[in-house]
Amino acid sequence: MRLLFLLFIIPAFAETTNQPFHGRWDLTMKTDKATFPSWIEVLDKDGQTQVMLQARESSVLTGEVRRGTAKTATITGKRAPAMDRPEPKQWSKPQKLFNGKDLKGWVARNTTDNPKAKANAWYVEGGVLINKEQGFNLITERKFTDFKLHIEYNLDEKANSGIYLRGRYENQITAGPGGSLNGLASIYGRVAPSVEIPARPGQWRTEDVMLVGRTVTIFIDGVKVIDHQEIRGITGGALDSDEDTPGSIYLQGDHTGGIRYRNITISVPKGK
Repeated sequence: MRLLFLLFIIPAFAETTNQPFHGRWDLTMKTDKATFPSWIEVLDKDGQTQVMLQARESSVLTGEVRRGTAKTATITGKRAPAMDRPEPKQWSKPQKLFNGKDLKGWVARNTTDNPKAKANAWYVEGGVLINKEQGFNLITERKFTDFKLHIEYNLDEKANSGIYLRGRYENQITAGPGGSLNGLASIYGRVAPSVEIPARPGQWRTEDVMLVGRTVTIFIDGVKVIDHQEIRGITGGALDSDEDTPGSIYLQGDHTGGIRYRNITISVPKGK
């Protein structure tokens, strides 16, 4: 219903104001039960207005513009920022986000009101951050703008996690293969790796992510799999839609257990 409401209201304004809604928009959706972020892009294709909407969960939805009067939510929005920044010339030395001893610097939270994520299941053992079962997500207290993130992970065969960059863009982490929009190393539903990545359940892997503005580069086990690709907008599960503000790193724990992370460090532009 959220998708239909947005598709209904756009043509009513576009027909009378020379299409002022074309482009990308960061939205906040408010219903009688919840407030959550969303994103929408309105564009012309072959002479017809098309809409892409980010639902609260999952990847981007698409649909045809239709006329209607149904109302299920109140929407506020602002035009999405371009965030077209040059890559920093120098970066700080890597700083530990995870101290290998406890959860200091992190906050456990049910960010999506998932009824199955009933409690915090994260703990530390032997220098490893472990999510033993489906539970809360883990969020850094610090917030970041542009950064280089290094992280190592080891997932059970059917485990499913994600690393949210600035708390808005999900970098998919699974034990399965990569190469699709929803597979390992993708920006979920937004950017697919350019190469196939083999599945390695139960083995430690390394990932290095550079995010500057909207531009992301990702290495898996030292192999570049995404090279300076634009992230068009937030993904499902985002903490907010304020794309032009600093945001946290958060680790997804509300899907499964069997997730292990270690050696989490971050570098920021030097002098900031």
